[in-house]
Amino acid sequence: GTPCPQWPYCRKRCSYCNFNKYVVPAVDEAAVRACLVREARTLLRLSRVQSVTSVFFGGGTPSLASPHTIAAVLEAVAGAAHLPTGAEVTLEANPSSAGTSRLAGFRAAGVNRLSIGVQSLDDAELRLLGREHTAAEARKAVEAARGLFPGRTSIDLLFGLPGQSRGAWARGLEAALGLCDDHVSLYQLTLERGTALAAQVSGGTLPAPPQDLLADMYQTACAMLVAAGFRHYEVSNFARKGAVSTHNLSYWRAEQYIGVGPGAHGRFVPRGEGGCSREARVQTLEPDAWMQEVQSRGHGTRRRVVLSPLEQLEEVLALGLRTDEGVTQERWGHFSPQLSLEAVFGVPGEAKDLQQQGWLLLDGGGLRCTREGLALLDSLLPGLLCQLQRR
Repeated sequence: GTPCPQWPYCRKRCSYCNFNKYVVPAVDEAAVRACLVREARTLLRLSRVQSVTSVFFGGGTPSLASPHTIAAVLEAVAGAAHLPTGAEVTLEANPSSAGTSRLAGFRAAGVNRLSIGVQSLDDAELRLLGREHTAAEARKAVEAARGLFPGRTSIDLLFGLPGQSRGAWARGLEAALGLCDDHVSLYQLTLERGTALAAQVSGGTLPAPPQDLLADMYQTACAMLVAAGFRHYEVSNFARKGAVSTHNLSYWRAEQYIGVGPGAHGRFVPRGEGGCSREARVQTLEPDAWMQEVQSRGHGTRRRVVLSPLEQLEEVLALGLRTDEGVTQERWGHFSPQLSLEAVFGVPGEAKDLQQQGWLLLDGGGLRCTREGLALLDSLLPGLLCQLQRR
């Protein structure tokens, strides 16, 4: 079981982001804190999770929450379930709210891993993205983080910015690796409807990057990171010297996670109310409405859907194939005791074709993508999901 508390507030709206976030003049932090604590307790009780493997504070910008709030949520988690001493506790931070004393406060509160939204180390690119920080601030934040969380600091980088060349991207990645070589997450910039950046591209003031350049940028980065000794353990994630994120892996392994806070998503079996099926849950998006619901009934779950056995297997497949270990025989068997991986994918059909083309491997270990197949996963999945549905 993994609690994932969400802090939905940001200081400003980045030009590319359409996450559930709120830029408000003042947050009643004590009230939000009390609600996060109460909801965490309620949902952990509902899930009857015995032991927590990791906690992940996402957002919004959780580094804007005070260390006191983070500590209170962790105490609530430890009070409602077993939180082992070594459990991974990650906080997402923005460089502009990641001064050394603040990060030290988070460490004292129980955070032991930091994920920093660097995005770029180029000031012109940061302005284009509407980020609050400068490249110099990003460098300072990462250095401070690595001092406090040695070997457990991760940086996020974006590629495929309008007008960005492959060379500029490679140089930026090189600079970032000089700064942090524990764990790197790479994300292709997606132009989301309703964002300022998408409007500039569709209006013709900024060029949209061509598809083949995007593929090339991704491949270039993968090759550079693997050459630098990183394990490419998931489509977007790279770790060195064992700095793999427990939280990330448990998510891709389709383990249970508990979303706490406005707009949070969860997947768990509500054993506390007699449930025996895995449910997909979403908490109320709007923070004030969410708070009212938590105050009146202990949690702000807006939508809960029981996942059918087929839907669960679809998730196991779609998430597991993103990783270098793939979908193991053991994990598949846990969700599908009746129908083996071989029975579904070892017969003539899409999976066999993809194996012959060198994109996919099925053996005693399980089903996984080859290195080349990983880059094409989005185009491979629909056929595999169809083959699963036919069984």
